[in-house]
Amino acid sequence: MKAIVKTRKGRGFIEVVDMPEPEPGPGEVKIKIAACGVCGSDIHVWHDTFPYWPPVILGHEFTGTIVKCGQGCRRFREGDRVVAEPHTRACGICPLCRTGNIQICPEKRSPGWGIHGGMAEYIVYPEALLHRIPDHMTWDQAAMVEPTANIVHDLLERTGIVSGDLAVVVGPGPIGLLAALVARAAGARDVVILGAGADEGLRLAKAKELGFRNTVNVEKTDASAAVMELSGGYGADVVIECSGSPGAIAGTVDLVRKGGSVCAIGLTGGRPVELPWDKFQFRVVKLIFNLSTSYTSWDRAINLIAGGAVPAERLITHKSPLEEWESVFQDIEALKALKALMIPSSEDI
Repeated sequence: MKAIVKTRKGRGFIEVVDMPEPEPGPGEVKIKIAACGVCGSDIHVWHDTFPYWPPVILGHEFTGTIVKCGQGCRRFREGDRVVAEPHTRACGICPLCRTGNIQICPEKRSPGWGIHGGMAEYIVYPEALLHRIPDHMTWDQAAMVEPTANIVHDLLERTGIVSGDLAVVVGPGPIGLLAALVARAAGARDVVILGAGADEGLRLAKAKELGFRNTVNVEKTDASAAVMELSGGYGADVVIECSGSPGAIAGTVDLVRKGGSVCAIGLTGGRPVELPWDKFQFRVVKLIFNLSTSYTSWDRAINLIAGGAVPAERLITHKSPLEEWESVFQDIEALKALKALMIPSSEDI
């Protein structure tokens, strides 16, 4: 089968390779991939700045149809359309696993970097990590469930945004725009989206297209002043940091109200962040760090997307065959793409 493979350690070394077609073992299913989203982690693996074990097939944001069930499978059957949690190789016995936090098990090895992923024609996967999607859900929508589940877990389950909150999103990339959509679906009275000059051509324009009236280019407008004006001088109830920029992270304290929350999602890529700690202390800010997804966030994300409350599929700008991976990755880096899907079969493009 065709697959996008990181063949060995180092910068580059990604190519489309003919790999053996996998067969399911006990408790596993074989899935025919319909689409697989490109995540920032895939770009980092390309550049050798993210952990991985080559040779490995990229991709963890996949969806498809079960074509074969291994021995002992009980909950799913052939023909089911599914998405999958990326929590493979969690040990199941450490205190984190035993308390339901398999997503942060230190032994976890997710698809796309730790084991073979979904940028291929087929994948075998543990039945225990699957979620069934509704019949009316499109493949485009289904491919957006994994990143949306991250936002649902981070923002709804951990940070706890509520109806009537004023939310500020820092960084209008795919995750930032998803965060804005989820915040709006949760009942935020307004969502302010902050970006840089380079974001105006595609990202902030997409935010406006999605109906967000308050978009701010921080290189032209004082973001703190804009937020204070909208909030009557109090600041935002929730600031959702999706940029990973050290300067922007430090500046969240100037956007949030006293007693408000900062939901940390963006990664810095290892760059250090110097925080004005006393400012955070005197504002009594709740700073919530987040990683990956919970079991409950997946079905919530499926329902939000399938019901139309979160039109995540509108962020998709590229749908390309596996062979065009390099041009897609380059467009993502050049801010010419928002969300890209790799499609194994040309019939599904």
